[in-house]
Amino acid sequence: MAYNSSISTQSGGNKRAERNIRYTDKDFTSFRDSLIEFSKTYFPNTYTDFSPSSPGMMFMEMASYVGDILAFYQDNQIQETFTHLARQTPNVYNLAYMMGYKPKATGAAVADVELYVESTGTTASTIVPSNTIVQSSISGQSSFVIQDFADFSVNTPSDPIEVSVLTEAGGSPTSYLLKKTRKAVSATTSSVQFTFNGYEKFPTVTIEDSNIIGITNVTDSNGNTWYEVPYLGQDTIYTPQSTGGAPDAPYLLKLLRTNNRFATRFVAKNQLQIQFGAGNSGLSDGDIIPNPSNVGKNNSNENFTTAFSPANFTFTNTYGTAPVNTTLTFTYLKGGGISSNAPANSLTGINVAGVTCNNPEPATGGDSGDSISEIRENSLRMFGTQLRSVTQDDYTVRALSMPGIYGSIAKVYAEPEKIENLNPNARPAVLDMYVLGYDSSKNLTTASSTFKTNLSTYLSQYRMINDTINIKDGFIVNIGVNFGIVAQPNHAGNIVLAKCIATLQDYFNIEKWQINQPIFLSDIAVVLDKVEGVQTVKSVKVHNLAGAGYSNYAYDVEGATQNNTVFPSQDPSIFEVKYPNADIKGTITNF
Repeated sequence: MAYNSSISTQSGGNKRAERNIRYTDKDFTSFRDSLIEFSKTYFPNTYTDFSPSSPGMMFMEMASYVGDILAFYQDNQIQETFTHLARQTPNVYNLAYMMGYKPKATGAAVADVELYVESTGTTASTIVPSNTIVQSSISGQSSFVIQDFADFSVNTPSDPIEVSVLTEAGGSPTSYLLKKTRKAVSATTSSVQFTFNGYEKFPTVTIEDSNIIGITNVTDSNGNTWYEVPYLGQDTIYTPQSTGGAPDAPYLLKLLRTNNRFATRFVAKNQLQIQFGAGNSGLSDGDIIPNPSNVGKNNSNENFTTAFSPANFTFTNTYGTAPVNTTLTFTYLKGGGISSNAPANSLTGINVAGVTCNNPEPATGGDSGDSISEIRENSLRMFGTQLRSVTQDDYTVRALSMPGIYGSIAKVYAEPEKIENLNPNARPAVLDMYVLGYDSSKNLTTASSTFKTNLSTYLSQYRMINDTINIKDGFIVNIGVNFGIVAQPNHAGNIVLAKCIATLQDYFNIEKWQINQPIFLSDIAVVLDKVEGVQTVKSVKVHNLAGAGYSNYAYDVEGATQNNTVFPSQDPSIFEVKYPNADIKGTITNF
């Protein structure tokens, strides 16, 4: 469809003829043909020489040339504003960060590294620090970095120590071999220094290097530490504080509020840009605590434009401190690539006294980083999540992702708070979150107050501002299972029975069960019927076990059984076979 516009002008009191202007022409040929047609239509007696060498055609073609260039750049600039259409690398990177995705300049190989310590006890005071380097025994192979520290004095279900006897004397152990497993990434450590002189708002520096993975440490010439944050508006970071060996939460999750912070972004595969805030270390950072004098209708401060934080009501208007008259040393990791995929049993060199290591499986995952197409797709995916928790499933997944050193979370279940559970005059919460942990034997147990405090602190950084979450203990219902089978004539009954018990022990493995999951007796019968040597499943019964080493919660299993299904209680609960070797029993019967 052609889009035309009619215009008219006044000159000397005489009205000129209307001119029809076309707006669909966007290339050189179309512009030139339209100008020729326009001249022939509205100036038939003024200009008639349209030969290629005429002066008039020169001006028409020059105008067409300019129009073609402008149309091209206009289309190109519009195209570059869309993530799925942009082709220029800087624009693709900028759009990715705008949507919350941080592109990877390189893909680092990852390996499970087993750390070993010899000790006279089942724990040791040895600590493998963060960012410990592990060398390969193969010449020319990339080194690896263990980013998470390993504390051999802590033995929890989320961070266990595997203990084996190393030496004995008189039938009693005299020394043990302790093992912990950590993830290691293929990388080498590099450093670069930048000097900052006078005060400058939002100073920016760029590290230019190949295969940059990320920054691990930043210190200034006065020994102060600077912290990386996702964006400069975030002024809190997580810091661990030892709780003295609490069984399910060895470290307390603390939020450190700091002005010494920076944000990073890749502007190209070999360029990592680092930006600091606008605060002056010699002046106040401008902390603003909202009150009637600076918020609301009486506020006359036009600079007060910062949005309230969902985590707290105190925030800064300078986005952190800018370094002044100091030199910052940036330590960063670089490496990865296809060649970093190390074979098994090659990562054996570690420079920590009393510690040996090995990787039983090969390292995998090394590649050349995100391509432009991958950045586009990952950005679109990230935009949908925004790292915020909105639905019940969002909160469940976020709780399970809490780092293990802050609590050995085993089960979590979230549901809207029931009105009947409210205390008088209490305000209803958005969600009730029921959690359970593991004890040292990997049996379910209620979570400690330290664990629940850590979880509350962790979720506070991701929850919506109007969401209130109550963290509660889930209910544990311990059960036993009795079954009867008929064995096939050509099979030994005791062997078939042992296989059936082993099958049910795997079926009731607590890792496979969730809060509010019912027990389908027909499914148990089907599982038993598939065991080699079973001819018929005669009966399957579930009964409650409470007190005397079991959970204190009694449960009417018979009353909760309908249509061959054992339903959990209305209060979120989980069925657990606590002692599988004793609580699962079977018998051989006859027809």
